[in-house]
Amino acid sequence: MDGRHNAQANAGTAHGDGANGRRLPDFLLSVNLKYVKLGYHYLISHLPTLCFIPITAVTLLEISQMSYTDVRLLWLHLQFNLISVIIFSTVVVFGLTVYIMSRPRPIYLVDYSCFRAPHDWAASLHAFMEHSRRTGDFDESSLEFQRKILERSGVGDETCVPEAMHTVPPKPSMAAARDEAEKVMFGALDALFCNTKVKPKDIGILVVNCSLFNPTPSLSAMIVNRYKLRGNVRSFNLGGMGCSAGVISVDLAKDLLQIHRNTYAVVVSTENITQNWYFGNKKSMLIPNCLFRVGGSAVLLSNKSVDRSRAKYKLVHVVRTHKGADDKAFRCVYQEQDGAGKTGVSLSKDLMAIAGGALKTNITTLGPLVLPISEQLLFFATLAVKKLLNKSVKTYIPDFKLAFDHFCIHAGGRAVIDELEKNLQLLPVHVEASRMTLHRFGNTSSSSIWYELAYIEAKGRMRKGHRVWQIAFGSGFKCNSAVWQALRNVKPSCNGPWEDCIDRYPVKLVL
Repeated sequence: MDGRHNAQANAGTAHGDGANGRRLPDFLLSVNLKYVKLGYHYLISHLPTLCFIPITAVTLLEISQMSYTDVRLLWLHLQFNLISVIIFSTVVVFGLTVYIMSRPRPIYLVDYSCFRAPHDWAASLHAFMEHSRRTGDFDESSLEFQRKILERSGVGDETCVPEAMHTVPPKPSMAAARDEAEKVMFGALDALFCNTKVKPKDIGILVVNCSLFNPTPSLSAMIVNRYKLRGNVRSFNLGGMGCSAGVISVDLAKDLLQIHRNTYAVVVSTENITQNWYFGNKKSMLIPNCLFRVGGSAVLLSNKSVDRSRAKYKLVHVVRTHKGADDKAFRCVYQEQDGAGKTGVSLSKDLMAIAGGALKTNITTLGPLVLPISEQLLFFATLAVKKLLNKSVKTYIPDFKLAFDHFCIHAGGRAVIDELEKNLQLLPVHVEASRMTLHRFGNTSSSSIWYELAYIEAKGRMRKGHRVWQIAFGSGFKCNSAVWQALRNVKPSCNGPWEDCIDRYPVKLVL
């Protein structure tokens, strides 16, 4: 009986009738195509080297066959053209000097830190819903809507909200908002100064971004006052720029570090929840309540060559895309009052489509800077065929996995991460840091990409030479990218955000 069964199974496989028989050719085809693509990629990437080797070999062969007389004649020829040689050498030296003096200075990321809220700030799903019910501000329809959003959001039970939101009723006062800002910013900065041993007096540039809370004196002034920064510090306070403001702040700091020599820049990214909780019943304005949580980061940048040996990363590219000229994009994330006069941030139904368009524009600019020539040739070839011959041809999506080793996608919500995973054809491991950050810390706005980078480091995955792509989306509407390259095998810094829980991650999510 077993023999007949095995014979039938083998026959089915041989003729392609069985389940394995149907799958095996497809599997072999996919494997073959994979290796064909890899072979093509390596051939194009190393084409200059492959061409240079035979040319060098022929040149060396010719030189080896030159006689003593030929070498002497060449030397005499150079002597008679001494003026030409001197002029040529002068031009070369002058050109090299101008290039060295005018080239952009490398920007190093010495270290960064992320705020870790105390455990008594935690807001589990059950506690969140119970607290929302007890406040009496939400009707049953709104409560049910929030519950469904939370269950599908990918946000876990350890995310945190500020102290003022734990009281019944909540107390969103100016004093409470200042208290939240101070605890978050100072907590991140204390850890940064402790880990780097840099003195606050050595900071020459300070950039702070917080979208919704902009008191007077500013948040940057609060930091100057707390750490007694020097009087000529160049401080900037960016407001209203949404969740992608962290990359904007890095870009601003980079430009300033190109001008001011031998100094440090600190970039602080945060968001304030205390005064920006929505207490109404408009569905599109309730979503931020379910996603946004307490968080903040502090990043130390340097243009000092001596810091290269201890720095974690070097900044390679920053690409910024702004779609604010389009009315739909401008209003898709919009702070306003509802019919009852309660203020909140409204999210449009077109948000994902607009984000996709902004991402497409951004990667069109970023692609030629980072993609290997093999991917660029394939992209432009399919684009030419589409434009000239057949408009129905699907545009080739470049394989960004060939350009980057790690991806830090802004943890704006599960839908954002899902969409980028699909459109960029990423693997689950590439979006793991984003999903786990959303689960553990929620949407911490502009600082989320730093929690994600900390996750990759805590897992021991960052190796020397690895490239990281940070992608952030924000109101306006904006899509901004930052590319970093690891200068060494990067280990997590002390008091990191994942220090007490990395062994429990990744967790299995119910999607």
